Amino acid sequence: MPIIALAGGASAADLRAHLATPPVGNGPWPGVVVLHEALGLTADIRQQADRLAAAGYLAVAPDLFTGGGPLRCLKQTFTSLTRGEGPAVDDVLRAREWLLQSADCTGKVGVVGFCMGGGFALLLAARGFDASAPNYGPLPRDLGALDGACPVVASYGARDHMMPKGIGAALETALQARGVPHDVKTYPGVGHSFLNRHGAGPFAVLERVVGLHFDEDVAQDAWDRILRFFDEHLRG
Repeated sequence: MPIIALAGGASAADLRAHLATPPVGNGPWPGVVVLHEALGLTADIRQQADRLAAAGYLAVAPDLFTGGGPLRCLKQTFTSLTRGEGPAVDDVLRAREWLLQSADCTGKVGVVGFCMGGGFALLLAARGFDASAPNYGPLPRDLGALDGACPVVASYGARDHMMPKGIGAALETALQARGVPHDVKTYPGVGHSFLNRHGAGPFAVLERVVGLHFDEDVAQDAWDRILRFFDEHLRG
């Protein structure tokens, strides 16, 4: 699938992104913005977008580090996440707008994110998206950001030491109080990044030591939930 440039991005003149188009049919299809974790637009994130395309969604994964790579952009991106505004927020919304303007999109757009990207998926759930799927994403600092949020399907790991204890229950309480349709599940026995394959080598060993590793069975269940939820709210 191609790397494309979305004109007018906030991080640079053009916003780099991975585009995944459904391999079957002529469209239009519902759209999904796929948001990466702190490691950037990795092969794993591109594969997550490809998986959505195989399920019949027009998926675009923007590189939120377009302006200078992770080393230069990571702090600025997390600042946008904390404040709820800034270049990274603008870039996520630009990717959504790009899908809406595409003749290949039905006009329904969801968002899925992982870790940092999951935080943006929650933060912007009330900013024009039709469904949001945060995976082990932090809650917005101001839960008022969830007022008027689109339907949310969220997944967390009970052994995730990078997220506050009970974060899944806290999110469910916040969504229920606001009448937001939701499916929030905390999986026992797994930690952070259970949906992400980061490859082999020394880093993979370190991941397991600190509790960051892919779990095939849990990942399959989480994806089944996400796709059912997206089918209901983006196709229904």
